[in-house]
Amino acid sequence: MGSPQDRPRDGQRDRPWIMRTYAGHSSPAESNALYRRNLDKGQTGLSVAFDLPTQTGYDPDSPMAAGEVGKVGVPIAPLGDMRRLFDGIPLDTMNPSMTINATAMWLYALYVVAAEEQGVAEVALQGTTQNDIIKEYLSRGTYIFPPRPSLRLITDMIVHTVQQSPQWNPINICSYHLQEAGATPVQEIAFAMATAIAVLDGVRDSGQIPPERFGEVVGRMSFFVNAGVRFIEEMAKMRAFVRIWDEVTRDRYGITDPAQRRFRYGVQVNSLGLTEAQPENNVQRIVLEMLAVTLSKDARARAIQLPAWNEALGLPRPWDQQWSLRIQQVLAEETDLLEYDDIFEGSIVIEGLVDSLVADARAEMATIESMGGAVAAIESGYMKSALVQAHAERRARVEAGEQVIVGVNRHLESEPNPMLADLDAAIQTVDSAVAAQAMEGVARWRAERDPDAVAAALAAFVAAAQADANLVPASVACARAGATTGEWADALRGVFGEFRAPTGVTASIAAGSPTDELCAVRMAVQATSDELGSRLRFLVAKPGLDGHSNGAEQIAVRARDAGFEVVYQGIRLTPEQIVAAAVDEDVDVVGISILSGSHRELVPVVVDGLRAAGMEDTVVVVGGIIPDADADYLRERGVAAVFTPKDYDATAIMGSVLDVVRSARGLAPAAR
Repeated sequence: MGSPQDRPRDGQRDRPWIMRTYAGHSSPAESNALYRRNLDKGQTGLSVAFDLPTQTGYDPDSPMAAGEVGKVGVPIAPLGDMRRLFDGIPLDTMNPSMTINATAMWLYALYVVAAEEQGVAEVALQGTTQNDIIKEYLSRGTYIFPPRPSLRLITDMIVHTVQQSPQWNPINICSYHLQEAGATPVQEIAFAMATAIAVLDGVRDSGQIPPERFGEVVGRMSFFVNAGVRFIEEMAKMRAFVRIWDEVTRDRYGITDPAQRRFRYGVQVNSLGLTEAQPENNVQRIVLEMLAVTLSKDARARAIQLPAWNEALGLPRPWDQQWSLRIQQVLAEETDLLEYDDIFEGSIVIEGLVDSLVADARAEMATIESMGGAVAAIESGYMKSALVQAHAERRARVEAGEQVIVGVNRHLESEPNPMLADLDAAIQTVDSAVAAQAMEGVARWRAERDPDAVAAALAAFVAAAQADANLVPASVACARAGATTGEWADALRGVFGEFRAPTGVTASIAAGSPTDELCAVRMAVQATSDELGSRLRFLVAKPGLDGHSNGAEQIAVRARDAGFEVVYQGIRLTPEQIVAAAVDEDVDVVGISILSGSHRELVPVVVDGLRAAGMEDTVVVVGGIIPDADADYLRERGVAAVFTPKDYDATAIMGSVLDVVRSARGLAPAAR
């Protein structure tokens, strides 16, 4: 007779969620080897990370791709890359999730053709494309086209897959990056729901789906959420998501089948909440955050991917990813979590918290609806400014010690961390030859393909875009013919144009009353301006394709509050554009923000450009996820100061920037 712990207490155990790790780097072959090792370790799904050129529609040999190839994900340009990425992985049974948005249709087309070559029909495919281009304007920044053409791409993907690939999830409405951009739980719910409504209204109004099949559209909608360390509130947030989605799909769209109204979601717990300081604490943060999306059976995630403990330091190694996978496996297979019905059913505390979140989210949804919906609220800058404001308020709480981060603003004393004894070995680095190999590969592909077939396919694709036809079939035809990511995106750039989203950095953004420390820095900035004869100017710059602008926005806000005249032109600037802006605005400081790992390649180009333009007195400072060895290199190349995630106090950063400005101008340190 088995012991009590050997027997399910409440009947059959539930099936575990799909377990993934977000992975991809260097090359399709390297990423394929990593995927296969992870699957051998018990991972039950793949989560594909693409590099920034792939996400933003550039081939590896584009000047815009300089420094970015293979850094934050795998580079995919032509069909041959997709073949190598999934070589030996059976696509008839695999369930991949692709974090891809502006070019989601193109990556899906490549996947369809790669599957066909394995003998797998499109109708049999299962998986997910994130395809939530709308949130890219608010947080992650990998948009290409204006919002309304982007909504068309989303609509075409949904319509096509519902009709041709019914097991495919054509969109993950993604609130994950909204939280990382500062969203409160209420904003995360409301903004995600407003996005979902915009998408569903777009599909309905396109007339491509008959009303009797609209339930199939709703049933294929999925979400991708964030889970922070306040895991009780986060769990209540998920229950609120479930309730509101059920109401929206029933009342707005008339869906009567409960299965089609089910809130289906995957999750990655909070990566930007991981700390560089005392990074071992990130392990318990990851575990607690996972509880938010697993404890409540009625709001449990269908798929989970966990970050690694050292992501604030750099690119995780395979062993680090294995550790995160094992955390999931221990919870699902060793504990009794999956043996019970929802353990929070009937809880007065939880229901009260859910009721509050639902009421506040409904009110915010009504505000967005009154503006004309999510697209209009993005175009006006409302949603972006709301996120920047919320993030500024959060930073103020952290800096004041009101929001505790262990190892950052409390409990700073620590023994030496043996896992960091050799910091260079504690993270993975991307081989510097990766970009050259990718460039050679795409050049070889172009030389060996049939140019007439490619030209004809792209011409038909452009015609379809101009004629408002569904663009998925024409995209698949381009993939078969041998077109590349950059060629597909350039064809649409010619039809739709490109877009620059509002930065959200407005005069109304404030984090509350200025602290004594901020007032002291402001007085010192004013004194320095008086000594130099003009107000100090601070250019905040985002070079390359990195669209994670949260840090840059907060530095811009704090620099303004500290008395600098701030110039911030948004994301995705070339080094040459940054130098030109610095010259035109005659700035005293260029602050470069990079999170993609391209700092070694791009920052020296800016420094050299400034010197060549005669801006010797302009200091350059850099912020991002920058290993110590790279920080030393940047300082050798002329960077005055390097800031990393451990430098959490933006006011202290402003004081340090002022010090290097005064030093560069031959002034004594300011009294503060």
